[in-house]
Amino acid sequence: MKYIFIVLISLVSLKPVFSQGTPRADTIYLNGNVHTVNSNDATVSAFAVKGDRFLGVGTNEEVLLLQTKSTEIIDLHGATVIPGLIDSHVHSSGAAVYEYDHVVPPMHEIADVLEYIRVRAELLDDDEWIFLSQVFITRLKEQRFPTREEMDAAAPKNPVMFRTGPDTAVNSRALELSGIDDSFETPKDANYKLERDADGKLTGVLRSGRSLLKYKSNTKSPSAEERVVQLEKLIADYNSVGITSVSDRNASDGAVDSWRALHESNSLNVRVFLYYSMNAKSQPEAIRQRIEAAAADPLHQYNPHLWLRGVKVFLDGGMLTGSAYMRKPWGVSEIYSINDPDYRGMRYIEQERLYQFSKLMLEKGFQMTAHSVGDGAVHALLDAYRMIDENDFKVARHRPCITHCNFMSAEAIESMAEMGVVADLQPAWLYMDGKTLLKQFGEKRTEYFQPYRSLFDKGVIIGGGSDHMQRIGSLRSVNPYNPFLGMWITLKRQPRYMTSSLHPEQNLTRHEALRLYTINNAFLTFEEKEKGSIETGKLADFVVLDRDILKVDVDQVKDAKVMKTFLGGDLVYEVKPEDHK
Repeated sequence: MKYIFIVLISLVSLKPVFSQGTPRADTIYLNGNVHTVNSNDATVSAFAVKGDRFLGVGTNEEVLLLQTKSTEIIDLHGATVIPGLIDSHVHSSGAAVYEYDHVVPPMHEIADVLEYIRVRAELLDDDEWIFLSQVFITRLKEQRFPTREEMDAAAPKNPVMFRTGPDTAVNSRALELSGIDDSFETPKDANYKLERDADGKLTGVLRSGRSLLKYKSNTKSPSAEERVVQLEKLIADYNSVGITSVSDRNASDGAVDSWRALHESNSLNVRVFLYYSMNAKSQPEAIRQRIEAAAADPLHQYNPHLWLRGVKVFLDGGMLTGSAYMRKPWGVSEIYSINDPDYRGMRYIEQERLYQFSKLMLEKGFQMTAHSVGDGAVHALLDAYRMIDENDFKVARHRPCITHCNFMSAEAIESMAEMGVVADLQPAWLYMDGKTLLKQFGEKRTEYFQPYRSLFDKGVIIGGGSDHMQRIGSLRSVNPYNPFLGMWITLKRQPRYMTSSLHPEQNLTRHEALRLYTINNAFLTFEEKEKGSIETGKLADFVVLDRDILKVDVDQVKDAKVMKTFLGGDLVYEVKPEDHK
């Protein structure tokens, strides 16, 4: 009688989900610790999969009602399961081939940078360029650019370009070959800046001035086919840390072709939302033609595997290089080689053009976003969205986005909440760069640096991303893409090399940290009804972990290991026994 009673209760509880004629499960998973990330943040013990979607979610007894003789039953033995993780910001096609020509070792101090330059100089002929990309000065022990003189000594006969974000440091030979000397005059309307010392001599630091350099690459480049192969290797590594979806936030035509090739060959083991690369400073007709061509691409129609739905432009410079556009001056800084006390950073799009461009993108059916790191850029983008919202059409249904928005304000957050503006942030930057930023700006100006608590409390939907640009390896990459590290950072806000937290009042809860990399990121890409949680009818993307990240000691969250990753119900990653010791 006891068994019959349980079944009757189960049938009643399942009535809204399972009715007569409901398909039966291909696979049922029992005895798990399944964090669904549904609206109630419910934890259940079982779920069923049919094809590429979840068929039922609930208790063991409830889900077993979907069993047939052919259903495979898998006992999870108490293992923790979470939805497939989503990274809101990657540059995968470039990252996959970053070391195609040669391995680039990790660099932690200026000596590492100079040793790399010396080694390359020995291998290259005189006047061949030495190029080093994305070694951020905030992450070097000395917290500064290598000087022109240091690079001269390391490579006296080779031009050297040390590029980090939009800014570049070069040696004397690079300036000489590019026809730039101390008499160089910068046009008044230039969107670049050449830093000078107290005597007016060029330091070798160029803000957004790379186009002035007569750089010639001497490294081998991969073919289109080789790019696809390398991209597939990177995706396998994404799967190894539980990532089942990504947003490519500056997809060039070549990147789109690489993603398309993987998709058409049925080799795309990650779901991809594409933000098409656009130049807001192009001629209006060229902008219109490019976006109309994108709108006509079959990928612009919804596809759960590959969707060309977003557009991205660059509004300001970088936080890691000293060129983010701020509302107040940066301040004279040895770290960032800033000598002008009134310098506020670099802004690339004037307001009227930003408004017109954003309006056009939204009208054409694309989600608009702009790289906006500084609070000055964030406010400028919100002003553009506000102008559209008040004069043209309500923007909320288009989910206009802000990319990065590291420095914010209470007013910006309020405005985002009012208009339905979403955003993607990079928690790892708080960990990697928080100590430097605190030194540069102090406690008060970092009060709204990545203000996760304030954003959640106001109901602003934000997602977590990595801005992965270099190397394969979730912790080896310059911008680490391990999502468990990202979650831990939002829980503790403790920058490396610090023993205290940076504004701990902005900490998230465990459930919120998990939502940042699941359902929130699904919302950012208009897919919250398709993925991002373990619920009936959604795509069966899920991850089996070695620990319960909602219950273990907070410092153990960052060390979580993925045992298995499933995409659409299919196993795409399984840990090797030797990897889990």
